[in-house]
Amino acid sequence: MKRKVVIAGGTGFIGTYLEQKLQELGSQVVMISRRPGHVAWNDADGIRKALEQSEMLINLAGRSVNCRYDDANKADILNSRTETTAILGQAVLDCEQPPALWINSSTATIYRHAEDRPMTEAAGEIGSGFSVDVAQAWEQAFFAFDLPHTRQVALRIAIVLGRGGGVMIPYRNLVRFGLGGVQGPGHQKFSWIHLEDMLGIILFLRARPDLSGVFNAASPNPVTNKDLMLQLRKAMKMPFGLPAPAWMLEMGARVIRTETELILKSRWVIPERLLEAGYEFKYPTLDKALGQIITP
Repeated sequence: MKRKVVIAGGTGFIGTYLEQKLQELGSQVVMISRRPGHVAWNDADGIRKALEQSEMLINLAGRSVNCRYDDANKADILNSRTETTAILGQAVLDCEQPPALWINSSTATIYRHAEDRPMTEAAGEIGSGFSVDVAQAWEQAFFAFDLPHTRQVALRIAIVLGRGGGVMIPYRNLVRFGLGGVQGPGHQKFSWIHLEDMLGIILFLRARPDLSGVFNAASPNPVTNKDLMLQLRKAMKMPFGLPAPAWMLEMGARVIRTETELILKSRWVIPERLLEAGYEFKYPTLDKALGQIITP
């Protein structure tokens, strides 16, 4: 009998990759989303049935933050995370044989803008502002459930890099059109993780019933924005890239309806708990990651 894994909100870049790879590893994957053919979010009994006798629930649900933070978008971003988490938590409670492990997404942006020292799970300082408020509310909704038979893990995920989607598409376009220079001051930290290590961390946590709580899902070697753009240009064999000061980024963000926080906030996040537990990153350094992602 195949192991059953349930992925909620898994129709995006990360979720489709996890669905494919987990199926290749022999798992039966059940999807919960608004997409036809998947278990629907308003089907409480269908969600419960999907979770019965599953070994793992992975929740990735949440509206993209790649938008302007007006009142309507803020409400959608928050509710899409907390409400879906609440639905899943109630379904787990209703199960006779609930999943052994529930991995819920969170975000590494929960930590403050950090240029002075790295943020770990034990010593990281929570920041302030809308994005941080969302992250805190998301984790509070998740850990509000008392689930005696289900181990809970919140992954504070850094920016995910991989082939075929995610942030690599706009970054590669910037470099391709000669705009791959320093963004803003350039010394802000860029914490990232390769898509294959996202899968690796999930499999590692599945095999370690002694591990629960909050984990930073980030490479142990973050870089500055300056080094990020330099390595992107090198990988793409682009000899130059025009810089983009903060004022220019703000103008551009308004045009394409997004926020400069995604570029200018210094995210200096270290996966201390994963390293201490013995997880070995397949792509620990950016040059190795880009070497796999950017191919001729």
